[in-house]
Amino acid sequence: MSQIKDITLAPGGHAKINWVRGYMPVLNAIHEQFKIHQPFKGEKIAMSIHLEAKTAYLAMVLRDGGAEVRVTGCNPLSTQDDVAAALVDAGFEVNAWRGVNDEEYLRHLKATLALCPDVLIDDGGDLIQLLHGECREYGKNLIGGCEETTTGISRLKAREAKGMLDYTMINVNDANCKHLFDNRYGTGQSTLDSIMHSTNLIIAGKTVVIAGYGWCGKGVAMRAKGMGAVVIVTEIDPVKAIEAVMDGFTVMPMADAAPLGDLFITLTGCCDVIRAEHFKLMKDGVLLANAGHFDVEIDKNSLAAMATEIFERKSDITGYRMPDGRMLNLLAEGRLVNLAAGNGHPAEIMDMSFAIQAKSLEYLVKNKGKLQHRVYSVPEQIDNEVAALKLAAMGKSIDTLLEHQISYLNQI
Repeated sequence: MSQIKDITLAPGGHAKINWVRGYMPVLNAIHEQFKIHQPFKGEKIAMSIHLEAKTAYLAMVLRDGGAEVRVTGCNPLSTQDDVAAALVDAGFEVNAWRGVNDEEYLRHLKATLALCPDVLIDDGGDLIQLLHGECREYGKNLIGGCEETTTGISRLKAREAKGMLDYTMINVNDANCKHLFDNRYGTGQSTLDSIMHSTNLIIAGKTVVIAGYGWCGKGVAMRAKGMGAVVIVTEIDPVKAIEAVMDGFTVMPMADAAPLGDLFITLTGCCDVIRAEHFKLMKDGVLLANAGHFDVEIDKNSLAAMATEIFERKSDITGYRMPDGRMLNLLAEGRLVNLAAGNGHPAEIMDMSFAIQAKSLEYLVKNKGKLQHRVYSVPEQIDNEVAALKLAAMGKSIDTLLEHQISYLNQI
């Protein structure tokens, strides 16, 4: 039985799903393939994912490919209740609502895993963590799964390195048609869009501090610069730091950036990136936002302990009054701001990411019993198929090699 907030919200959710469907031509093409070939006939799929319109459409595509699909959220603030209601109205079991506490969140994850899935989609690694612990019995049928976040992949690779990964997992995050577009252009646009929507403040003229210069950090830095901001990058990786410098950004430690920034955005996947020693140095009125998966990058506990007053300034913004009167503003409770305070990545971007997800699940089912318990890259042919479908949908074409060119490139 589904656990959602309000089934009467379904009409609004259906409208959102129908809207994004019109801008996801690659997933639409795969949808037609799946309806014909039924690759998931008789299979059960569990999804823990940011529950909004684009992911709801992915769930529908998988179900129309023959699967029984059960859905939950992967973050307490990223579920859209009208979309959850629409899925229930369409016949799915859904366990999620916006604003769950820790106990409710865990209950929803367990209820989703109780399906005893054959394959799964994980976003951040919570399903896999439970399947290696207190929900091990729910993994008895599991062929494998897909993970699409940097954070989740880090957790999986740590398990694999220690010989503690009991299932086959596909690293969707590092597929070219995911990280080159989703992480860079999707995160870049949606993060700044949600910050502007929440604050109603300008980006131009501000000093924006970007913590982490991976693909997500690159995307946000590029967009902030394009909107007129002065951009500072903080990094721990010397190669990425050099890249940021050569891309035209100033690079320095967070301790040096703390007094300079007007807007801070963390995108590292690590904990305590911005902490008490930095809060002490910040300007009055700064904005603190996180675009990493978990709400650990900005040390909320230290921020709360330092504050003399904590209150909601407006929707999705919490004010923390410092002893000297300064006000520090935390967006979306420190959770990933583009989903907790926005609509997530654009539909055209998630078109490629979710096409990769769908085809990777199909690959797992087709190769049942042939894969080891480790983290696999997305097969190159899937990446290329998705890219080709996207180019065709955009009305673009490319050259192909002639036979003698192929021979030339392959000569010894």
